[in-house]
Order: sequence, then C-alpha cells, then structure tokens
Amino acid sequence: MWSNAREIAAGDVVIAWMTRDIIQPLVITPGKELNLKYGYYRHEDLVGVPYGSKIRSRNGKGFIHLLRPTPELWTLALPHRTQILYLADIAFVTSWLDIRPGSRVIEAGTGSGSFSHSVARTIGPRGHLWSYEFHEARANKAREEFTRHGMDDIVTLAHRNVCKDGFTVVDTVDAVFLDLPAPWDAVEHAKRALRKDRATRICCFSPCMEQVLRTVSALNDAGFTELTMHETLLRPHQVDAAPALEPVGAVGARLKQSEARREEKRLRQIAHARLGLARRAAATTKRKAADDGDGAQDGKRARADGGAQDADADADADVEMKVSPEEQAQDEAEALAEAAAAQGRVGDEDEGVVVHVREQAPEAKEEASPEPLPQKITLSKAFPEVRGHTSYLTFAVLLPATPASAGKSGGAAPESAAATPAPAASIAEGSKTPQANASQPPNAQETKL
Repeated sequence: MWSNAREIAAGDVVIAWMTRDIIQPLVITPGKELNLKYGYYRHEDLVGVPYGSKIRSRNGKGFIHLLRPTPELWTLALPHRTQILYLADIAFVTSWLDIRPGSRVIEAGTGSGSFSHSVARTIGPRGHLWSYEFHEARANKAREEFTRHGMDDIVTLAHRNVCKDGFTVVDTVDAVFLDLPAPWDAVEHAKRALRKDRATRICCFSPCMEQVLRTVSALNDAGFTELTMHETLLRPHQVDAAPALEPVGAVGARLKQSEARREEKRLRQIAHARLGLARRAAATTKRKAADDGDGAQDGKRARADGGAQDADADADADVEMKVSPEEQAQDEAEALAEAAAAQGRVGDEDEGVVVHVREQAPEAKEEASPEPLPQKITLSKAFPEVRGHTSYLTFAVLLPATPASAGKSGGAAPESAAATPAPAASIAEGSKTPQANASQPPNAQETKL
C-alpha cells in the first residue's frame, strides 16, 4: 500500500502528528510549504528524513512528528467526506465477517475510505475488495486516494446504486458489508453475490434502531441465520511512567518525626513563656520594693522624680530580662524535662510513642535492610471523551445451499429428490428385507432422515 522505504521520498504520503487530536496527512511535494500554529516547514526539508523523525520548525514555534501511514493512522487523519468507521467497529466487523488474507469482500458505501484501507491490508494481494459508492464526487475522490496509496490491484471501486442495480459480481464473495441508509433494499442483491459453496457472512452498519429492525426482517426473509446485533465503543487510556511512591512505613516515620518536631517547638514556646513570666515577675517585685523605699522622701521630689525613677526601673528590668544563650538553653532543657516528666505521669501514650520513635529510629534503620524501590511506576488514566459514534452492527450468516433447496430454486427436482419416498418404504420394511434397504442410494436415505 504505502511506501516501505526507511526514508521519506518526494511523492510519499506521510502523517504529520502535531498533537493527539491534530493529525494531518501530507503528500511530500518539493516546492510546497506547511504552515501551522506549530511552525513553518518546507517540503524539500522533509525529503530524506527517516520515518518517525521529530522535525523542528524553521521559525522555532514548535515541532511535528512524521509517521509512516497505517490504516489506524489514516482513520484518524483522513479528510472526512462522510461519517466514518473507527477502529473499534472496524476490528469487530473484520473479526465477525471472518475476513482474512485471500478473502473476497464487498463494501457498499465507500464514503471516506476508512474501512476500505483496513480491509485492503487484511486481505492482502491474494484477496480482493469490491467497493461501491452512490455519490459520484465521493467515488472519484476515493479512487484518487486508492491510486495514490497503491491499492489499485486490491480494490475495485464502482460508482453504482446497489440498492437498485445490485452488485457487479455473482456467487463470488465471502463477506458483504453494507453501510447504506436502507440496507434492507440491498439484502437480496448481497445474497446473490455471496458464495453458495460455503457459509458466508453479512454485516449491516446502521445508526438507528428503526433501520436495524427493518434490516433484521429482510435478513430473515432472505434465509439468513444466526442474526446478532452489537454496539461497540472505544475508551482509550493514557499510560505514563511516574516516579515510584515511597513505602508506607517510610512516610509514616517521616510523619512521626514531623510531629515530634512540632511537639518540641511547642515545648520550647512553653519554656520561653514561663521564662518570660519569671523575668517579668522579678522585675515587678524589684520595682515595687524601690517604690516603697522612696516613699519617705518629699512628696514633691517624689512626684518630680517619679517619671525618671520609673524609667530607671524599666531599664533595670530590661537588663534583668536579657540573659545569655547558655542560660536560655538551660532553662529550655529544664522546661522540656519538666514537661516530659509531667506527660509521663499523666500517661499520654501518643507522646510516649513519639519519643520512642525518635530514639529507636536510628537503630531500626541500622537493623532493617529495606528492599530496593523501583525507579518508575506505570499509571493509567482514561480519556474523558470516547472517540466514535453510537451505531449498531447487525450480523448474519448464509449457510450453503443443500441439494434439495438447490433443486427447488432451479425449478426441477433432481433424481435424488424424486427418489425420496423410496427410502421411507425401505426403512419401514427394514426388519423384513434388509437387502432391499441396503440397495437404496445413501444420499436419499440421508435426505429423508
């Protein structure tokens, strides 16, 4: 179908992948340019580049990937002329119709060619696909694409109204796929196109339940069996590699250490508060004693010098409040020890656990030998939107014709069918004349039984 070369050549069809939702087919034509919001690219710069390469734009706005076309990528990138079949429906139909390499298939309703490309790859050069399109402009455009993609030897495209004129082949194909507004009008034509020497299959693609009901009635009237109906939807998942998560034990130990640090901070704040209260109480006592000693002096002098004495007392208090770092650390240690002793007397189990963890954690780390953790883990996330549309697939099987049914359809009964009553008599008299029973044609006996 498409080029199998390692590098891109002039005239090749490539898939320009910008994002997951922005994919564009591109025919490499030197002299042309590709302008996107992701940059500016010249076609001659893409010639000789290996498939799958990441190409940066000439103006530095972004980059694109150039991929080799496949039916799956073509389904995502093709220009839509009609509603198309997506991967979920295509794979399901291909499986149920038993399409394989060498199969001969009819497709009625070429449309944008999504299903045609997948079937052409499946049947290979030993098979053949007859595709029919009612709309002339769509048929001509699809024919150009099939020629450009190298599918002329596999696909025969015809502009034809199959509901009225039928198909161009009779008793030839292994499977028929009908993507038509009124598939029930083409069921009899499809029956004539299917082979009669083996079990063959048919599928009708319909978006409405009313279409399904009429199609099922037509299939039953035409003699098809094993009728089933399915609806398929595809929900892709995005799979990423992320850094491995820490074990629960390590996270718990870190949380306990954090709680222990918060508790130590709380105890330090309590120690600072107690130390400040003690300093302020001492300063207040000293100031009161100074006031009592100066009370015997003259009232005017006391009132005049009162403000200065108060200022001196405050300064003395500030001097008293300033302590050395060693004394402050000692006071904090004493406060912590008193708080821990008080907690032990109260019986606070949680705080006891915290102290135990902080003291035993290093030993536990030395004794335990944790297993090496994986560097990456795989995470999967479903896309919020489902690609595709709701449609119904109706399948049916046409069994090969038996000799009796073939005789009825031909208008004249064969000799084996005419001799059918004779075996009945011989079977009824089998206990009396076994030799006469054995002389009857075996095919006649099987037909009666």
